[in-house]
Amino acid sequence: MFPRRLFLSLALTLLSAPLFAAQPYPALEQSMDPPLQSRLERKLEGLGLGTAVRERRLSVALADITDLDRPRFAALNPDHMVYAASLPKIAILLGAFARIEAGEMRLDAGTREALTRMIRVSSNPAATEMLDRVGMRYLAELLQSPRYRLYDPERNGGLWVGRPYGQGGETLRDPLHKLSHGATALQVARFYYLLETGRLVSPALAGEMKSILGEPGVHHKFVKGLETERPGSQLFRKSGTWRNWHADSALVERDGRRYIAVALAEDPQGGEWLRRLIVRMDEAVFETAPGAAASRGRVALLQ
Repeated sequence: MFPRRLFLSLALTLLSAPLFAAQPYPALEQSMDPPLQSRLERKLEGLGLGTAVRERRLSVALADITDLDRPRFAALNPDHMVYAASLPKIAILLGAFARIEAGEMRLDAGTREALTRMIRVSSNPAATEMLDRVGMRYLAELLQSPRYRLYDPERNGGLWVGRPYGQGGETLRDPLHKLSHGATALQVARFYYLLETGRLVSPALAGEMKSILGEPGVHHKFVKGLETERPGSQLFRKSGTWRNWHADSALVERDGRRYIAVALAEDPQGGEWLRRLIVRMDEAVFETAPGAAASRGRVALLQ
């Protein structure tokens, strides 16, 4: 059981949070775009990754959010939850900014520096420090809260951080899969969409969060693929790697287009998969016209 004072603190934080996004943006999972879905599937088959998708060793989410009011979403295995290594550090970032927004932490130079190291170079000591300051149980409740639903049992889970990024410490595994650091492609994509539409924190703090996600310090996977094949792309990104698990996620901006890309792979060659995959995902976005009619009903997304 979680302490009663933790529930009260979290409830006050959520209830006192202003509604920064006045308009009801559509849900990504209800914004499937058939042309984008078809093109994404063909791109993965062309890379020889169709079998990995069918075996659920690869999950992908792609959202063209050039028009925030009309996202175009495509995905494969979007609700398949896997171990995601350091990628869920974005959840700690959210937890810190939720505390800051509630006046329970300060975004001073030391906090900003620790959050930046946690995200840009994936510092485990910085992540453990910030998780300790945020509180693991507070973060678990925040991710499951109605405001965010970034971990949603009805969608097979999602973002989860239930263990420090180092030796020792308390472990609080996710309720459904008992993972310590987990993610689904859908919920990671939702994190970036909520950020861009002003629904994570206030606009000023959202700008700070986005700045910390920018200027990646680890140049592999998505970063390497776009640097080589699509120069001029600006990435706001977090990745993760442990043994055969390879994860990457990014908000990408280039040439007037803006999209979210997420990929979670389980394979020794997963890092190379993601380097090649992001280029094909980029093609899928730029080869399909924005503003195409999208199905707003809930659909099954190859899972």
